[in-house]
Amino acid sequence: MPQKQNQLTRRSFLGQSVATGVAAGLGAGAIATSRTGQILGANDRLRLGFIGVGNRGTQVLNVFRSFDDVEVAALCDVYSPYLYRDGSMVDPHLRADLGGRIPKMEESFGKGVARYKDFRRLLEQKDIDAVVIATPDHWHAIQTIMACQSGKDIYVEKPLSMTIVEGRKMTEAARQYKRIVQVGLQRRSSPVYRPLAPLIQNGKLGKVSVARAYRISNMYPHGIGKAKPTSPPSELDWDMWLGPRAQRPYQENIHPYRFRWWGDYSSQVGNWGVHYFDAIRWMLGEQAPVSVSAHEGGHFVDDDRTIPDTMEVTFEFKSGTLLVFGQYEASSGVTIPQGEIELQGTLGTMVSNPSYSNAASYRFIPPSAGQFQKQQNNLGTETVQVETNDPTEAHVRNFLDCVKSRNECRCPLEEGHRSTTFAHLANMALATRSRIEWNPKEEKVTSPSNANQLLQYDYRKPWKLG
Repeated sequence: MPQKQNQLTRRSFLGQSVATGVAAGLGAGAIATSRTGQILGANDRLRLGFIGVGNRGTQVLNVFRSFDDVEVAALCDVYSPYLYRDGSMVDPHLRADLGGRIPKMEESFGKGVARYKDFRRLLEQKDIDAVVIATPDHWHAIQTIMACQSGKDIYVEKPLSMTIVEGRKMTEAARQYKRIVQVGLQRRSSPVYRPLAPLIQNGKLGKVSVARAYRISNMYPHGIGKAKPTSPPSELDWDMWLGPRAQRPYQENIHPYRFRWWGDYSSQVGNWGVHYFDAIRWMLGEQAPVSVSAHEGGHFVDDDRTIPDTMEVTFEFKSGTLLVFGQYEASSGVTIPQGEIELQGTLGTMVSNPSYSNAASYRFIPPSAGQFQKQQNNLGTETVQVETNDPTEAHVRNFLDCVKSRNECRCPLEEGHRSTTFAHLANMALATRSRIEWNPKEEKVTSPSNANQLLQYDYRKPWKLG
């Protein structure tokens, strides 16, 4: 069967995104922003505040700065080197240990950019139109809700929340205060996935029976290492970093960056899995699973982490489709050759490869004849190559356009919340050592009922939700 080759360029994709957004903004006319009494049109500059400017925060900050209609109004971080963009303040051994996870911080900002260690002071700044939240996961809910209450639009990084209750409260706040919110699940803006969603939903693969994705990173033998509790460095407001979470001593293998291996602040099924859950349920047109089971392997990595190094979870949709996600951090190898997501259907298979290079593509593979069956060649072999770089650029552009047009973003809070719920349910199933039966309409566990205790946790005073 001859192989067909198609191409969608990043330039044309991003250009279409910008043109569509600007046209929508012009059609809607000028809009009122959080700046008191000020009206903005589609071509006006937006003043943004950035809450959390560490590793991912710096990456997103620099994407926003690349657009001419963005003005950086304020920065906020509890760690002084990040706040003042001074790499010389970072302990040399931390930089050597974490490498590129400590940002270079080579940006140049004017004197007019305000600096805050307390995000509440940034939210009080009236001349800010929107905020970008890239703090550790356990802060997202409080900061997003308070930003909504302050009348600011929001770009919030994934995973959206630490609990399912947090995610629902965030969606309610955005709706109540009529805020534009984009969740940083940037595959929604990827030219690999945007054309795939309608193709899959229209039956390109027939009935999809199994979807698979994996996170593989061999951290054996020492992982994030072991560290003793110490006094926090003078450059860090440790109490503010902890926020709503319980008081505990500082450890340098929590901050900076390595908080993602501590269950109180993040998880790898949330950090990585949520990207795949979002893309898969989008392509399948699914909202939520109805049951979830999870297993963890032996603890092969000798470090202080409080999450598994080896985990596999299976989600079941009401339609019967299964979604399998594996988190393998004590092994290496390839589970999906030349791709990150595989959809296996009755009429064929799709593998997506959203590489941030010219190798980005998706491909369709016809089925081979099963037992007692005749060969089906209706699908044919097809590879669609896509020229793309980081889809965060298109995702940010979509957010900026929507702030001006007041149209809904590609990944609004409800979509981000539903996708993040997969990660929470996986962690809940693992914690309870049970198969979770889930009611997505009421967002309650029907069995075992004690798992509902994990829908939310008690915040440390004075922090509260909403």
